[in-house]
Amino acid sequence: MKSYSAKDIRNIALVGHGGKGKTTLAEAMLFNAGVTDRLGRVQDGNTVLDFDAEERKRKVSVSTAMAPIEWKGTKINIIDVPGMFDFAGGASEGMRAADCALIVLSAKTGFGVGAEKAMKAAAKRGISKILVISKTDTENANFYRTHQSIKERIGTAACPVIIPLVADNQVHGYVNLIENKAYQFDGGPAKEVPVPTDDHHVTDMLEHLKESVASVDEGLMEKFFSGEDFTKEEILSGLRIGLLSGDIVPIVACSGYMNEAVDMLLDFVKEVAPSAEAYKQKAKTEDGEDIELSVDPSAPLASIVFKTVADPFVGKLSYIKVIAGTLKQDAVAYNPRTGQTEKIGKILYLKGGKQEDAGAVGAGDICAVAKLGNVNTADTLCDPAKKVIIEGIDFPVPCLSMAVKVKKKGEEDKVAQGLHRLVEEDPTISFYTNKETHQQILSGLGEQHLDVIVSKLKAKFGVEVELEVPKVAYRETIRKKVKVQGRHKKQSGGHGQFGDVWIEFEPCESDDLVFEEKVFGGAVPKNFFPAVEKGLRDCVVKGVLAGYPVVGLKATLVDGSYHPVDSSEMSFKMAASIAYKTGIPQANPVLLEPINEVKIYVPDDNMGDIISDITKRRGSVLGTNATEDKLKEIIVDVPASEMGTFATAIRSITQGRGYFISEFSCYREAPANVAQKVIEAYKASGADAE
Repeated sequence: MKSYSAKDIRNIALVGHGGKGKTTLAEAMLFNAGVTDRLGRVQDGNTVLDFDAEERKRKVSVSTAMAPIEWKGTKINIIDVPGMFDFAGGASEGMRAADCALIVLSAKTGFGVGAEKAMKAAAKRGISKILVISKTDTENANFYRTHQSIKERIGTAACPVIIPLVADNQVHGYVNLIENKAYQFDGGPAKEVPVPTDDHHVTDMLEHLKESVASVDEGLMEKFFSGEDFTKEEILSGLRIGLLSGDIVPIVACSGYMNEAVDMLLDFVKEVAPSAEAYKQKAKTEDGEDIELSVDPSAPLASIVFKTVADPFVGKLSYIKVIAGTLKQDAVAYNPRTGQTEKIGKILYLKGGKQEDAGAVGAGDICAVAKLGNVNTADTLCDPAKKVIIEGIDFPVPCLSMAVKVKKKGEEDKVAQGLHRLVEEDPTISFYTNKETHQQILSGLGEQHLDVIVSKLKAKFGVEVELEVPKVAYRETIRKKVKVQGRHKKQSGGHGQFGDVWIEFEPCESDDLVFEEKVFGGAVPKNFFPAVEKGLRDCVVKGVLAGYPVVGLKATLVDGSYHPVDSSEMSFKMAASIAYKTGIPQANPVLLEPINEVKIYVPDDNMGDIISDITKRRGSVLGTNATEDKLKEIIVDVPASEMGTFATAIRSITQGRGYFISEFSCYREAPANVAQKVIEAYKASGADAE
């Protein structure tokens, strides 16, 4: 593929809800551009962009893929992102690389949650938005009903550009309102037909287009009110202005599956969508000063890694968008995160799972570089002489955690290595070992997300695991002050063992053991104080109720006795242990459960249902706030043990609109019924007999 300047490059992300036809539309684009010689079908498992084994097995996109096409002197980089909310990290990647979002809706279902979230994401990124209504020719499809739902959501910004000709509930062609020309396809190339003069939909939509275009230009507004017709170039100019500013959101109808009006959509992208040089990129200098980078091929190199693929055989593949300068093979680039330079290896253009050598890639374009070992997603690669840090990527936070259980003993390290590689590939994955429960914890965005991770672990790294509900890291403490004796005496010939202590145990405000000594008259020599403390610290790691660490405990050594020959550090450690095991059961021990502070973001209409769900989880509402994106923030505290299914519940209640952020807050005494279940489970496991 030849090299293109930034003004002739269009970087477009196909976004929206899963199942609305994004990949199918992308396949039709590739076919029209001559990249493929037949239309790929998701159901047939032969698409260019759903090339991953998991995608072909599940018939759904699970990761971002891209392919460039050449269309009438313009290069269009198509970025196909997953639509399912479990794979929202892919949408973050695609949006970061794109300059325009093609938000795909189905004419059957209207303006749904996926489109709503995509609109917000594009607005947050500050890039242009085009609504593509696909599946216009399927059963129960209704373009005009969908158009009305769009108008209700986004208001006057909605601007029809290409609409279907509908008669007897059947699509017979498409009208390009910019040219005021109609076309039929009938399974072949577009054939021009007369624009019906008696179709009120066409006349209404044409008037709507003119009004939208006039609203962004004073000269066109005067022309509109005087009743003059606009030229094609005037309409295109108005659309470019409105699309770039966000005042116009064009609406294009087509059928990706039947490949109808897709060529018209490509024409529109070429003529109207912002070029790769349209938007400046936010960045910081070495000193932290905010700057903006122009997409300039003559400037020093500045680029961002927006996606990483980890392969155990091929190695790491970094997807890169070049912001400024030119990325050249064998050049040296600086990574501000690591403070190290990287030698650029082979540069590739990607067409789904296939690769093509690129040599060098200029500003505004997208490519991939192999085997950049210390480079991660969202890293900047720049000229060592002109160091900058480009604005990164906002990824959703993992919200569903499960414990990893290895099927074959001895493969724990292999599993950990594989999961760490997958974390490099997908920043929405979290993986760590819980030091208290000794479980490997895997977190992701939902059940399907975790299921795909497990499948990839087996396919890429040859290890099998199962997922189970993680153990909860409870704590134990006491509620009463007691004074007890711990006496250790053993005589077996020769030197014996003797240690005798009196210790007061009482509650305190501490996350650790607080040890003091108030011994008078040398009842216990000072050199044995550390042994007493060490004995107690060894004990508090395991409570008397359910074997959990003891917190909030103050132990004061107040008295004791010793033998000048038989006493030793070990004897006093044993004496302290006996005092602990005697005293703690008498001190009204209780179980503490971890409490999380959870910030929940939901539409106002869902507040009641969410609060009801939180109440069922023994949660308490601490407060509510309004947010900038019209969601309500509900701040609650909830026992960690009750949060396991909340990620699924909030998605169901809000239809995917809501999300939450959870972090540990404190420990609180567990209700009697909860504590009893935990204690019984501990006894049933036999651990208390150790």
